[in-house]
Amino acid sequence: MRSPKDFFAPLAVGAPEPLRQIPVPPSRMIHFFDPSNEKMAAKVPDIAKKVDVLLGNLEDAVRADRKEAARNGLVSIAKSTDFGKTQLWTRVNSLDSPWVLDDLITLVTEIGDKLDVIMVPKVEGAQDIHYVDRLLAQLEARAGLTKPLLVHAILETASGVANVEEIAGASPRMQGISLGPADLAASRRMKTTRVGGGHPGYLVRTDPTGEDLNEGRTTYQQDLWHYTVARMVDACAANGILPYYGPFGDIRDFVACEDQFRNAFLLGCVGAWSLHPVQIDIAKKVFSPSPEDVAWARRVIAEMGDGTGAVMIDGKMQDDASVKQCRVVAELADALAADDPELAAAYDAATKEAS
Repeated sequence: MRSPKDFFAPLAVGAPEPLRQIPVPPSRMIHFFDPSNEKMAAKVPDIAKKVDVLLGNLEDAVRADRKEAARNGLVSIAKSTDFGKTQLWTRVNSLDSPWVLDDLITLVTEIGDKLDVIMVPKVEGAQDIHYVDRLLAQLEARAGLTKPLLVHAILETASGVANVEEIAGASPRMQGISLGPADLAASRRMKTTRVGGGHPGYLVRTDPTGEDLNEGRTTYQQDLWHYTVARMVDACAANGILPYYGPFGDIRDFVACEDQFRNAFLLGCVGAWSLHPVQIDIAKKVFSPSPEDVAWARRVIAEMGDGTGAVMIDGKMQDDASVKQCRVVAELADALAADDPELAAAYDAATKEAS
């Protein structure tokens, strides 16, 4: 563990100064694409206009014989595309793979000025972040970059979950953490083949209604990932970085996808992965506060004045803790509305109606 006084010192001569505070631009969806897929790559300029984060995937879903093509494809796309305010991320190959070193060297030196965040899969502890941290500093210095690249860890091993707090605070580069349910399920030896979401076998059952133990008893499907997401959110909040839900694999079940994303949003996640264009609008809807919630939050803040004491609004007591909750919603709404006129209009209309 580095001394606190040295924590924000560059790890290589000539590397940019680490950030003191992680930027929080809209990042409701991290949309994945395969840079080795020519059809998918051709759609990048149009998709970039619809998403908060566009991620060139070099790891899972890219075959071993297509790794170099994906890496070179991402370089070409980054150089030829104007992303505007859309963030460009990449997911490199895992640290135990033969491709990750070339991923980092090529991407940082070729397009480091276009990249915002490097997503690192299967992070098991702070040692993995320390390795990437030092290497990125060396490559930034070589490339003459003036802004540091940020790092995003995927929580997809049992060791990673056990060490999530130290991962979250391992480096000033840490931007956030995503849940990786499929690999995590395998690491834990969980008996599910689903990618995210609940499971019909993971349930609670109401008590018996009579002698027949099967009659009149209702079951409720439970969320396999509640504990992990909640712990990840706490680790991120404690270290000033951002938590994300990962993938929801059943592209056809947009209803359950929306439910899962909303659960994550309510628990504190700022966004989720989108694996198909249909999930982009779901994430945009879910991770944007509803106009009704924004109107209520603004009303509470206005009526509480300096935020101290307590008031009654529509029969509900509001105090300083209520204001803090409402500011979370209102500040997120303001940040999203700044880049989305349609959302801004909906928020303002609801606020006027409620006042």
